[in-house]
Amino acid sequence: MAETVKGYVEKIVYRNDENGYTVFSLAHEGEEITCVGYVAVLNEGEHIQAMGEFTQHPVYGEQFLLESYEVLEPEDAFSIEQYLSSGAIKGIGKALAARIVQKFGDSTFRIIMEEPGRLAEVKGISERMAIEIYRQFEEKRDMRNAMMFLQKYNITGNLAAKIYQEYGQRMYDIIRENPYHLAEDITGVGFRTADEIASRVGIEPNSDYRIKAGILYILMQASAEGHVYLPEPELMQRAGDLLLCEEDQVRKQVTNLSLEKKIIVVETGQERVIYSAVFYYMELNIARMLHELNIKYYYNSEELNKKLARIEDMTKTVLDEHQRIAFKEAVYNGLLIITGGPGTGKTTLINAIIKFFEMEGLSILLAAPTGRAAKRMSEATGYEARTIHRMLELSKLTQGDGDNYTFQRNETNPLETDVLIIDEMSMVDIGLMNALLKAVPVGTRLILVGDVNQLPSVGPGNVLKDIINSHCFNVVKLTKIFRQEEGSDIIVNAHKINAGEQINLDNKSKDFFMLRRNEANVISAVIINLVKNKLPKYVNATPFDIQVLTPMRKGELGVEKLNKALQEALNPPAPDKKEKEYHDMVFREGDKVMQIKNNYQLTWEIKSIFGITVQTGTGVFNGDAGIIREINPFAEYMTVEFDDNRLVNYSFSQLDELELAYAVTVHKSQGSEYPAVVIPILDGPRLLFNRNLLYTAVTRAKNCVVIVGSDKMVKYMIDNESEQKRYSRLSEQIKEMVV
Repeated sequence: MAETVKGYVEKIVYRNDENGYTVFSLAHEGEEITCVGYVAVLNEGEHIQAMGEFTQHPVYGEQFLLESYEVLEPEDAFSIEQYLSSGAIKGIGKALAARIVQKFGDSTFRIIMEEPGRLAEVKGISERMAIEIYRQFEEKRDMRNAMMFLQKYNITGNLAAKIYQEYGQRMYDIIRENPYHLAEDITGVGFRTADEIASRVGIEPNSDYRIKAGILYILMQASAEGHVYLPEPELMQRAGDLLLCEEDQVRKQVTNLSLEKKIIVVETGQERVIYSAVFYYMELNIARMLHELNIKYYYNSEELNKKLARIEDMTKTVLDEHQRIAFKEAVYNGLLIITGGPGTGKTTLINAIIKFFEMEGLSILLAAPTGRAAKRMSEATGYEARTIHRMLELSKLTQGDGDNYTFQRNETNPLETDVLIIDEMSMVDIGLMNALLKAVPVGTRLILVGDVNQLPSVGPGNVLKDIINSHCFNVVKLTKIFRQEEGSDIIVNAHKINAGEQINLDNKSKDFFMLRRNEANVISAVIINLVKNKLPKYVNATPFDIQVLTPMRKGELGVEKLNKALQEALNPPAPDKKEKEYHDMVFREGDKVMQIKNNYQLTWEIKSIFGITVQTGTGVFNGDAGIIREINPFAEYMTVEFDDNRLVNYSFSQLDELELAYAVTVHKSQGSEYPAVVIPILDGPRLLFNRNLLYTAVTRAKNCVVIVGSDKMVKYMIDNESEQKRYSRLSEQIKEMVV
């Protein structure tokens, strides 16, 4: 039978940010009651009336199982003081709370709401602080009401907080009229979540709002798969599967979304294709900006040959035929693409190009998509290289703007350089390329360097491949393997794999090994032994430097299971290591982790050896790897130190952005280089187990590759040229702009 208890929240014992499950103690008629239940939002010091029933827990004893509750205004001076001193209002401690209540007594809340200026009559409160107390008080009340409203639709506390932060008081109309806005505006809210809310609100399944939102969701999902657009038949098929509605209804909303300019429909001559408007204009702008940069320069040929000879003498190198062509093309052209596999002399060529432009008195910037790739570029050239994001000066937008970030460097505030060299271009997706080109003024030489045979970018598009395939710009392909003489079978085998030639797996190599095993549990045990015991000594590295690269996320040899096994072996539980359980993962101090989505809002800092902050910034990106340095269960945050010494604090509600990284997918390893890589290969989807993936995995290793598993599958992968098709039209957009 339901009972009612009334009192003030004395202490929040536990709260799950994901679902709102809370354990708290309630001061009720002179005794303390332990309450448990799902509450939208609750603060210590608040007075509530709770409805539910008393139950007997086998371990924790008597508890009050909460069914519903309402927050009450404190009724007397004592209760008001309890609330104010609880920390609910920042800036008010116990002493100040006592002085406020001593001054205004039972009228304290009325004074705060109706005459906040009078708070300045209390010692220690300025007029400015009085207004801030009022603002916080009002916000708390509004948020509490909003949370109670959202709770009626089974919206979890974490999501409810995001909704309120995004919309404020507008959320009531949005939830009642078109909750599909949530999928467009709030990170982490997909169509399915919005669809569930819509069904609870009572919106019909064939609603125009629902079908439009579904179409936009399908295009967004396609972009997560790497597509820039979808052919109309594929869009229709996906819409039918998702929305369970007639094709005519979908076509009608495609037309409406096109009229609203949210999507772009293109007739290609062979088929109709559907773009999200933002991606269509990105492709168009990239094509236009590339053409604008592709201008010709004059330089005396004889003088150029003399300077090249001087550079070769200075650097004790001799460029081969293709390198010499690329060197001269960099001088004569505003835009140049250099592509080639490992060991083909890309770094030697870049260094020669840098030396030439330095001799000419031109300024030079170097950049790469990731921190690791930028670090490698710096080490190889001796010049500072930055991530593209940092070079473009990523920063937060002010509260209330549609997006959460912007680049300070753009068409109105371009990069100030004469020459810009970008490495690891295969990793650059359409969004980053668009932002980059906006910041490159006409007259700047742009040199794009990358291996076109690597896996494509994690984000949408096929930028490097499309630019090359357009045949509209100068492209130099380096083919001679310079490092072959050094006896590196990694380099030789990588090129053989790329050419579709079978490789020797007889284990007579010094840096390329095949350990034949046929059972997943045996392979897993071998991997642990290699990473923990065998390879660190062999390549003079720590176990944390050695990377397991697997084709899959799921399965016995997927990322998820291997990470748990490797964590247990390399960073087991210990009394001095704090932990945080999150979903089906356990994060532990000392763990190797990776950021799995771009977050342009996360702030970072770099500290000196004395603990003084020397640099700050925003943005942590998909693929950034680091080590957990601290877990603070009381303040509910976790500190990760990334490879480039950036320290980032994650609140426990943000841990969905991290995963263990003892093993990562081959895709996530792009742009990185490791002393040794271990690659489990046994069985999996034929479309995934292809030449492209094996080539990318092998080329991540600097000193040693160990494949553990089936040599038959390795041979199959080398023969398997099939790649998952990406829908992009950048190549066509570039060609269409040729006059």
